[in-house]
Amino acid sequence: MSEHQASAVVEELHDDVLRAQLGPLRGRIDAAMEHLIASWDAPAPLGEAMAYAIRSGGKRIRPAITLSACVAAGGEEAAAMDLGLALELVHTYSLVHDDLPSMDDDALRRGQPTVHIAFGEANAVLTGDALLTEAFRVLADAAALSADARIDAVRVLARAAGHVGMVAGQVRDMAAQFATMDDVRRMQAEKTGALFVAACELGAIAAGAAPAVRGALVQYGHALGAAFQVSDDLLDWMALERGADPHEEAVNLAAQLGEEQARREVARLVAAGLEPLGGLPRDAAFLRTILRWIGERAEATRA
Repeated sequence: MSEHQASAVVEELHDDVLRAQLGPLRGRIDAAMEHLIASWDAPAPLGEAMAYAIRSGGKRIRPAITLSACVAAGGEEAAAMDLGLALELVHTYSLVHDDLPSMDDDALRRGQPTVHIAFGEANAVLTGDALLTEAFRVLADAAALSADARIDAVRVLARAAGHVGMVAGQVRDMAAQFATMDDVRRMQAEKTGALFVAACELGAIAAGAAPAVRGALVQYGHALGAAFQVSDDLLDWMALERGADPHEEAVNLAAQLGEEQARREVARLVAAGLEPLGGLPRDAAFLRTILRWIGERAEATRA
C-alpha cells in the first residue's frame, strides 16, 4: 500500500458517525480558539506564525476528548474549554518543533508549508516556545475552574508534555536505542500516549470528578493512546518501503509485532478502553466512537 493509499484509508474511515460527533465539537473548539487568537498582541511575524500553526487543519481530537470526558464525568462542556485549548496549544507547539530541520525536517504538514518554511527557522522555534507558554497562561486564567483545579490542570499538562512525557519520548525516539519492544512501547507512551491521557484527565478535573471516575478516564486514555499509536504504526508500516528507513522500522510496533499481531493488539486495546467507560456518570458516546474508529482503521488495512 502506498503512502497515498494509506492516507486514503484513514480518510475513508473518518465515517459518518465520527463526523457527526466530532464536527460540532470541532466547531465549538475552533470558535473558542479564534477568540483566543484575537486576544493575542504578539509582534510580527510571531502572532501571524502562531495563528498559522493553529489554523493548519488539525481535527482537534485531543481537545474534543477533553470536552467529552468532562461531560461524561458529570461536568459541563464550557468548564473544560480552556483546558482543551491549552492542550491543543501544546500539541501544536510540538508539531512546529518536530518539523524543524534539526528534528524531522519536514517541508509540509497537512499539505501546507511548515512554519519554518513559511516564516523561517528561528521564528518557528520562537513560535513553538510562544504556543507552549501560552498554554499555561490559558490554564492559569481558566475562569470556570477553582484555583485548586487550575493548579491540578497545570500539573497534569506539564507532566504529560515535559521530561517524563512527550519530550522524553521525543528524546528516546531521536536516540533510537531500543533493545526491546518494551523500550519502543515506553517511548510511544511518552511521545504520543501522554497527551491522550492528559486529555482525559483534564476533562475529569474540569468536571470535579471523583477519584474513581478520574481513574476510569485515565485508564481509558492509556488504552486510547496505545491503540492510536499501534494503528498509526500499522498504517505507516503498510506504506513503508521495506529496508528504506531502519529507524522507522525500529520504532514501529507493527514492524516488530507483524501485521496480524498488530491488528490483534489494537483490538485488545480497544476492548480495554471501552470497559472503564461503563462506570461513568453520563454517556460517553464520542469516547466510544473514537476508540471504535481506531479499531476499524486498523482492520481496514487488510484490504
